Amino acid sequence: MIDQSKSIQAKLPKNAWLIVFLLFWVGALNYLDRNTIATMRSSIIESIPMTDAQFGILTSVFLWTYAFFSPVAGFIADRFSRSKVIIFSFFIWSLVTWLTSYASTYNQLLATRALMGISEAFYLPAAGALIIDYHRNSTQSIATSIHLTGVTLGSTLGFIGGWLAEKHTWHYAFHVFGILGLVYAIILLFLLKDIPKNSSESNNKNESQEKETNGNVNFGLAVVDLFKNRSFIYLFLFWGILGIVGWTIMAWLPTFFKEQFNLSQSMAGFYATAFLYPASIVGLLFAGILSDRWSKRNKYARIFVPILGLLIAAPCIFFASYTSILYISIVLFMLYGLTRSSVEANFTPIACSIVSLRYRSTGLGILNMIATTVGGFGIYLTGMFRDLEISLKIIYQMVALSIIICVFLLWLIKREQSKKKV
Repeated sequence: MIDQSKSIQAKLPKNAWLIVFLLFWVGALNYLDRNTIATMRSSIIESIPMTDAQFGILTSVFLWTYAFFSPVAGFIADRFSRSKVIIFSFFIWSLVTWLTSYASTYNQLLATRALMGISEAFYLPAAGALIIDYHRNSTQSIATSIHLTGVTLGSTLGFIGGWLAEKHTWHYAFHVFGILGLVYAIILLFLLKDIPKNSSESNNKNESQEKETNGNVNFGLAVVDLFKNRSFIYLFLFWGILGIVGWTIMAWLPTFFKEQFNLSQSMAGFYATAFLYPASIVGLLFAGILSDRWSKRNKYARIFVPILGLLIAAPCIFFASYTSILYISIVLFMLYGLTRSSVEANFTPIACSIVSLRYRSTGLGILNMIATTVGGFGIYLTGMFRDLEISLKIIYQMVALSIIICVFLLWLIKREQSKKKV
């Protein structure tokens, strides 16, 4: 078994781990730029007066534009260079982040959030597929997990936005983050590359043939092919429901801590990110390693690990929102982050295992679309519920119950895959 593992590792294309390292930091800046607005809520509202529902729309419009363009963005990554799509996306969203620092009205702020949604839509489908292009068999879950620790790190550092907003202004925070991204995007022009055509990955004749047909397919055929797959439909529903759960918790958690425990904006942002996201990083790495190792003995390991994780995550969210003791709530949210990460560690490998190779990025784009679309509505509806004086405590408890439905959908995917193997 050890020799086989070493053989698989030796077949990894050149720079396979460099690609993961480079995308780690792109992912970090991706989520730092998109999520930091939640930790600056009070400062932004003081500068540009708005209701909670209007503030919710700022994130929702990002998600809706992100969702609308995700399928096409994924298809473009399937048809053209994935690395170039990533760099272009990164440069544009960093430019938009910098431009956000000059917004002085609600409509201007709304416009920049929409532009950021469009530009960021091109990143994850291409990045996820590029990592799987480089990593196969025993490294795909851990490679995906390492990339997503960068995403989680970006969310963890979101409290810096709230801190900069208090020390300087919220405009200053966007200015700094935008410039940082623009510089790194230029560096990537020289380092980030697609997988070489003569790599060991191409030894599989069936996969090589699928790649050669990429230019002969169109977006409509890709969508039809994907939705003929019952497993993809279940995954589509699963990711949509989990999108409501994840985005609602993430977008409103700083506000929850601020109001539930009477904290300042900076401290609420700190507790909402500095504990939850490091736990998520640990969970990602642990789940990635566990899934890769277990998959050598059980071909459904990458489905079983998320099922077990979500069965722990659901009660954690329910009781974290119920308690009136700050430190118990923090610990429970940490456990949620730790166990929920088992989904992220395995989601891209699961999706790529049930989707045709030539539609890989397109499939990931469609899945991003459903998660962000319903996630955007969830965030907006949460703002509406708050305007109706329904507490985040009640909303979080309802969201926790939705996780059980996700567990059932994962089980259905496993059942469908079992039928195909017979």
